[in-house]
Amino acid sequence: MKSIVLVLVICLLGIPVVGKAEILAMSNYESKPDDSLKELKMPFGTQTRREGIAIFDVDPESDTYGDILIDIPLPSDLVAHHVFWNRDHTKIYLTALGKPELRVIDMTQNPYRVKVIDVPDCEVGEDVVFSEDNTRWYETCMGSSVVVMGDAVNDTYTKTIQSNVPYPHGIAIHEGIDRMLVTSTVRANDLQDAGEVIGVLEASTGKPLSQIRVSDKPSPSGEAPVEIVWVPQSDPPVAWITNMYGGTLWTLTWNSEKGDFEADKGFDFAGTGAGVPLEIYFNETGTEMYVTTSNPGKMHFFDLGEDKKTVSLTKTLDTAGGAHHVAFTGDGRYAYVQNSFINLPGMRDGSISVVDMESREVIDTINTFKDNGLNPNCIVLLSDWNDPMGH
Repeated sequence: MKSIVLVLVICLLGIPVVGKAEILAMSNYESKPDDSLKELKMPFGTQTRREGIAIFDVDPESDTYGDILIDIPLPSDLVAHHVFWNRDHTKIYLTALGKPELRVIDMTQNPYRVKVIDVPDCEVGEDVVFSEDNTRWYETCMGSSVVVMGDAVNDTYTKTIQSNVPYPHGIAIHEGIDRMLVTSTVRANDLQDAGEVIGVLEASTGKPLSQIRVSDKPSPSGEAPVEIVWVPQSDPPVAWITNMYGGTLWTLTWNSEKGDFEADKGFDFAGTGAGVPLEIYFNETGTEMYVTTSNPGKMHFFDLGEDKKTVSLTKTLDTAGGAHHVAFTGDGRYAYVQNSFINLPGMRDGSISVVDMESREVIDTINTFKDNGLNPNCIVLLSDWNDPMGH
């Protein structure tokens, strides 16, 4: 069992943690539910719920590999969800399912400063994206069907935009064509009433423009589109979408003559032994795409065609139940798959799979959180190592 090391003295003195080798990652975590602990035959019994943010070493060649170096506690009822870097990697934003709050961490100061931003119209905060000039943030609120905007310089809430589709989760903004896209996912309190459309809004004003269906099944199809990401350097702009319940990937391609998008099915996981597609990532040139599926946990490698809306599956790796977010090193050497999806049965393993991106194999598993009765809910690398991979 890897140890949890809280380096408060070093942190308070403002002295950086130095080792022979290290790659530092950040995850927010929460306690595993009691039934999950029983599955693992762990003797914790009923425990007090715990949440926090951990900074830990993920370099397999490091002496402190797998150790948590800094542990920042969070309110036990926050239900911290996703972690996002801003564009210049100076701040990290943490969304919450349990409270109308957005937390921001100033990563340029040591010790880190955490600020709580009240977002009163936001229930079940999900994804955050930033304007191209890094001065505004946008957060989807799946429980209240709005997008909230804020000042990313002063980190204050500024505006609420009513979503033109229910249950917005994924969000993508393209200022070059003045469009905001949001996914219609599921009702937050029971994960039912799955959507099947993408909402298109005018990015500069929040004005609703259209809805685009991303299914070829009879309505209601129950696709539950969840994430949407632009392909880097695509001309015309192309966005890829994961349909969580439908088990498919779809694309939206910008048609400048129509001033709207054309939808196409890009890939169907039926017959692959994979289900619940969640996250999408791209290499810098937009020639490769990486997708996680949560049940069972897998990481998939795709080559993109020249049109950026066709793909071929080149490799699939087994990770663990709940494969969700992936963190990539800037040198292209490693990827780290976080295996836990909102504590759902069969999708809450709690481990982190270490992927060698050259051999494209899982070379190790970090069980630090799992062995301590915890689930990591997201993962990013600190700025010296992190590659945003299209995000």
